[in-house]
Amino acid sequence: MRLPNLLGSRNGRLSAFFFLYMTEGIPLGFAATAVATQLRRMGVGPAEIGAFVAAFYLPWAFKWAFGPLVDVFRSQRFGHRRGWILFTQLIMAATLGVLVFVKLPEQLALFTAILLVHNTFAAMQDVAIDALACNTLHPEERGLANGLMFAGAAVGQAVGGSGVLFLMAYIGFQNSFVFVALSILAVTGFIVLPMKEALAQAGETAHQAGRGLRHALGEMRSFAMDAFRSFIGTRGAYAGVFFALLPCGAMSLSLALQSNLSVELGLNDDQVAWMNLATSVVSGAAMVLGGLLSDRIGRRVVLSAAVILMSLPVAYLALVLQQHGYVMPRAADSKAAVEPALVTALWVAVLGFNVFMGLMYGVRSALFMDVTNPKVAATQFTAYMALMNLSIAYTATWQGLSIEAFGYPVTLAIDATVGLFCLALMHLMKKPASQAAQISDSLAEHRARKSAWGIGLLCLAWLPFWALRAELGAALPIANVFFTMLFVIAPLFLLAGREVLGAGISPGLRRSAACLALPLLAIYGRKWVDGLQAGVAPWAQNSVGLMVADGLIYLLPLLSGLVLIQLARQDWQILSPKVASGATL
Repeated sequence: MRLPNLLGSRNGRLSAFFFLYMTEGIPLGFAATAVATQLRRMGVGPAEIGAFVAAFYLPWAFKWAFGPLVDVFRSQRFGHRRGWILFTQLIMAATLGVLVFVKLPEQLALFTAILLVHNTFAAMQDVAIDALACNTLHPEERGLANGLMFAGAAVGQAVGGSGVLFLMAYIGFQNSFVFVALSILAVTGFIVLPMKEALAQAGETAHQAGRGLRHALGEMRSFAMDAFRSFIGTRGAYAGVFFALLPCGAMSLSLALQSNLSVELGLNDDQVAWMNLATSVVSGAAMVLGGLLSDRIGRRVVLSAAVILMSLPVAYLALVLQQHGYVMPRAADSKAAVEPALVTALWVAVLGFNVFMGLMYGVRSALFMDVTNPKVAATQFTAYMALMNLSIAYTATWQGLSIEAFGYPVTLAIDATVGLFCLALMHLMKKPASQAAQISDSLAEHRARKSAWGIGLLCLAWLPFWALRAELGAALPIANVFFTMLFVIAPLFLLAGREVLGAGISPGLRRSAACLALPLLAIYGRKWVDGLQAGVAPWAQNSVGLMVADGLIYLLPLLSGLVLIQLARQDWQILSPKVASGATL
């Protein structure tokens, strides 16, 4: 029996994209709920689980880099986007299959690395699916299709989270990896394989593929320049960068903290699964309600209210835990009695939080659309989404570290407070009065200089931090998280800034910016360099290898900071309204 080509009919297209997005949600629910729950039962600490969840989100922060690859490299036999979807889904299933042979918790680092590869291809798949949707869906179908796509992702998270937890009692933890892989392959076999893209796309494939990697790199360069110009160009767009980098409301009850606490309070897998399923349902309903309310009373009113309300359940849970003396994390097999009031408080807090988080998700994206430059709308919006994923990654990391250092009530209180910071920027993100005002204003040059100065000085601040890190005690890992984020942002600024300034800066400064970007990003690997002694000079380390590693950890931020300060002193008039409006974006 030949399966139908779902792209050939309206209902088929809607169904296809629902199931395609479901394959994106399944691994996310599996990792953030099912795996995180089991890791806590195995005695893995909140800090390690937080780092695991952060690693799962990290590839989505660089999703923009996959777009040019998907555009350029195409298969005439399998189709353009269809070929990429097939390829990525097979790799996703294969990586999940390999996990069956990884021993937990002993090989958690290897487990995390394999899932990092898995999610890199999941992010690549997302790019291909979105591109296929843009080229396949008819204009009158796109509204309903987008709703069904997000619904598919929510269903996928429920299947990967609640569904797997329900099944674990029958098939075991290791076999659940096979179930998730088979769920993805079912979509591959029944949805993707029967698809047929238009022949015009296939003909274009052969021509485009010959342009190869050089063209892809050129596309990435263009993306960086366009994103930089659009971010710096107006006050609203510039505020949007910081808004995206800040958590939009409290986030702790949507990350690993909820799974950690559920296990410690004695909930079994079925109870955790029911909680995850209930939160998925109420959050999905609230997303729809948030969209309806934003159309009636305004998106900033709804978003501001949602952000404030998200902090209330988090603060409530912190207060209840503190009142009952439940501060530091306990072993999963602890025999200490848990008061039923704590379990009730967790249920109340989690359900309430997900209602308000759903309201937030229903309107947040529209706020970014208000401040995007219409000439580079797709580029700028993709970059905002990438920054938001980066904020999820670093939040998951610092919260895991904070739980072990300061306990649950303090971590929840910090989260409830930090989640409100984004409100200070929301009023700046207003839609410009005219289309010309959306491209650039008279302060764009000033913003570029200010950003270069700020990032450069933060790079230099790394030097005393690293030298005195032994004095920070429990705060050290949390501070490390924010410097890691800096070492992601600084290379992007170096690369984009040098391209925007072009021939206006010296060849030496251009080369320096390019040569420092990737090594600076590689400082993320310092966490895996064992044996570095805190409080001693690089030449006092125990081996030549450690001396070199410690020396580079000092040298690269120093040089990057100096180069960024030099960039701040350059002529950025190319960003002025007259020049920017004449530039090719």
